[in-house]
Amino acid sequence: MLRLFKQYYPIRNIFFVIGEGVIIFLSVITASLITNTSNPTTLDSAVIFKAILVTLVCQICLSYADLYEIHTVGGIRELFIRLLQALGIATILIAGIYLIFPQMIIGTSVYILSVCILLLFLGSWRLTYSLIINRGLFDIKIVLIGADSLAQNIVNEINFRNDCGYTISCIVTEKYHKGTITDARSPIIRKARYAGLAELAKKLKISKIVVGIKEKRGELPIEELLKCRVSGIEVLDGNSFYEILTGKLNVEQINPGWLIFSEGFETSRFKRLFKRLSDIFLSLILFTVFFPLMLFVALLIKIDSKGPVIFSQERVGQGRKLYYVHKFRSMVADAEENSGPVWAKDQDDRVTRVGNIIRKLRIDELPQLLNVLKGEMSFVGPRPEREFFVDMLEKQIPYYTERFSVKPGITGWAQVCYPYGSTVEDAIQKLNFDLFYIKNLSIFMDLMIVLKTIKIVVLGRGAR
Repeated sequence: MLRLFKQYYPIRNIFFVIGEGVIIFLSVITASLITNTSNPTTLDSAVIFKAILVTLVCQICLSYADLYEIHTVGGIRELFIRLLQALGIATILIAGIYLIFPQMIIGTSVYILSVCILLLFLGSWRLTYSLIINRGLFDIKIVLIGADSLAQNIVNEINFRNDCGYTISCIVTEKYHKGTITDARSPIIRKARYAGLAELAKKLKISKIVVGIKEKRGELPIEELLKCRVSGIEVLDGNSFYEILTGKLNVEQINPGWLIFSEGFETSRFKRLFKRLSDIFLSLILFTVFFPLMLFVALLIKIDSKGPVIFSQERVGQGRKLYYVHKFRSMVADAEENSGPVWAKDQDDRVTRVGNIIRKLRIDELPQLLNVLKGEMSFVGPRPEREFFVDMLEKQIPYYTERFSVKPGITGWAQVCYPYGSTVEDAIQKLNFDLFYIKNLSIFMDLMIVLKTIKIVVLGRGAR
């Protein structure tokens, strides 16, 4: 596994993305050589640079079409439809670049031939990769021990993420009865006191053992796990493995001891200063760039419905301090006059016509740039919640208060990884992502979240 931006990726998946970039680059180069009838064996540096540009644009479009989220692509038909859509969008973007920078034009015949070669080789490349994934080739084989809810969560995630890079060779448990682990695609072995675990791992050529036992007191097979460890087999705590696998924590499974002794929660004066300076700089730039748009939106809101243009509402910030968050009003005035505090829902009839548009495009969030400038918010962080819901959720969700250890953000890890939610269960899932962000906070992770946010805004996902 390779760790990038505090997340783990299978080496196999990294190779796949790099390999696809090489295929796109070579397709353009090959098309250039074929169409260069005067001297088909010569390439100049300009052609190479243009091929790199085409490669970058194509891979960005493939990413935006979710073609690097392997588990989201249903079958061959969907794969080729998404490929055509991504390459179509790439063509439009490249045409736009050519209008601005004519010197970058690679030639119509070269591009058309490149696309034809690409469809052939990219389709073959992806079908081959899908075959590798479905057969579990190059997967890291693990033994999962335990049969309670933590083990079940790990089984569910591995089954869902067929490109995660792990295969469960077997599940070993001391206490097992039918139905304890559902949807287990691996044999379940019952061993009293986990006797012979080390020998079994060696026999199966296992390099990792994942301890999926939630309550370890009196149940953890210390001697057997020690034998595994000294023989070179890595032993991972189930919660740590779950974090690596999913990019989130599981507040319903972890205990305070795990949070205290686990890696992460690192901060420094430099990191805080850099984040604050970045917030100020970006806020000033974006406020300047979007000011004409903000004036136009304000005018539309005023024309569309009665009420103030800016909607200000009290939220809970860092250290549980209260502040007022500012947004463009997207609902009718006094939307909660009769209902009291409620979460927004799909097809919410309180949303105005203009509000429906600006919520989808996230334009309603732009006034929060003022909150960022004032230091009440950051660009990236947990979404700020209202005190009414905070008081309710703190009583029902463990570790909910920990999300107030950092500034709330306009966007965040939970927002880019989980759709909008309006239930306690949704709040739990969002907290799982928020705690992962707080635990692994870094400058590069903030950058990745911003890039993912741009993708979500462009594709119009997740708004209510």
